[in-house]
Amino acid sequence: MKYRDNFYKKLEEAETSAKTPRVIESGQGAYLTIDGVKKLNFCSSHYLGLSVDPRLAKAAKEALDKYGTGTGYRTLAGTHILHVKLEEELARFKKAEAAIVLTGGYMANCAAIQTIVGKEDIVISDELNHASIIDAIRLSQVKNKFIYEHLNVSSLEEKLKEALELRKTPKSDGEAPIILVVTDGVFSMDGDLAPLPEIVRLAEEYDVLSMVDDAHGEGVLGEGGRGIVDHFGLHGKIDIELGTLSKAFSVMGGFITGKKSLISFYKQKARQFLFSNALTIPDTAALLEAVKILQESSELVDKLWENTKYIKSEFAKLGFDIGHSETPITPVMIPDEEQAREFSSKLFEEDVFATPIVFPMVAKGKARIRVIPSASHSREDLDKGISAFGRIGKEMGVI
Repeated sequence: MKYRDNFYKKLEEAETSAKTPRVIESGQGAYLTIDGVKKLNFCSSHYLGLSVDPRLAKAAKEALDKYGTGTGYRTLAGTHILHVKLEEELARFKKAEAAIVLTGGYMANCAAIQTIVGKEDIVISDELNHASIIDAIRLSQVKNKFIYEHLNVSSLEEKLKEALELRKTPKSDGEAPIILVVTDGVFSMDGDLAPLPEIVRLAEEYDVLSMVDDAHGEGVLGEGGRGIVDHFGLHGKIDIELGTLSKAFSVMGGFITGKKSLISFYKQKARQFLFSNALTIPDTAALLEAVKILQESSELVDKLWENTKYIKSEFAKLGFDIGHSETPITPVMIPDEEQAREFSSKLFEEDVFATPIVFPMVAKGKARIRVIPSASHSREDLDKGISAFGRIGKEMGVI
């Protein structure tokens, strides 16, 4: 068989085993439509229900009518007044000196790490950090990479001591290697929090840089949804804070906040910023409205947490193993992967949409249904989903 034929044969084999995602035919509020049927939305990360909020739609439409759709490269003819306003408002919201906005959280992680870390520097990363952090570290081509045990501060300190020994040897340019400690803020599969106060303490003690990816903390944790840094009262203590704009903010994009000098450097040097189009006009306008909503009131964040406490309490009463989540992310543990898939299918038959999380998204033997309540759910909505979980759990012998 010729090489090219063999190449495409392997692709076809992979395609036959691939899972086809459900196609959504509606907006993503408390409910969504799949195959013409209304389903309870129990698994999307639109934490605050802003995806279908008419205020965001109105802002996007007005901007569309006024400015059109497209932008361009930020460094050429693509920096719009709305982009500047969004960065200013995000910095204000996050109580930071400055912000840079990119087209996605994945891009933001790559920019945050690759731009300041080179081959001769050092990165120390939590073993369960998000794939975008892992890829960003790979992209930097850093040779000295340390992985510490998940949430284990003692393990982190051991790696820091090793890194400090390496830092004694200057780089080829004579400078000391940069040491960057990077962690997720909220770990998306289990909903647990990084021990950020301890990480900050160690970063200060060992004189290294710190970075947190707060993708699932934005709009969720802290006063009015300002994130994990606000939650722990650590403003000005974390060097690089990163967030996404597609989860709680329900649009798209990613951003980095930090000192003005750092953000200015990213705007001059980050390839993901220099060589990629800016956010579209409607997206940027919708995001500005989302930030405005959160700055004006904590109502949606409060409702999210009210729903979170209720659903966790009810699942626990039923006897489900929901792990040790400290956030709205609620993993209903069903370790057997086939059983988790079957459970999800039975939920779907009862018009509850909650997808199974299996290997390689989690380790083998750690399968689960990841439930995420939102501020858009009513108590009746939650009870509908909880009842379905209870019936199927008993039927399948999970509880």
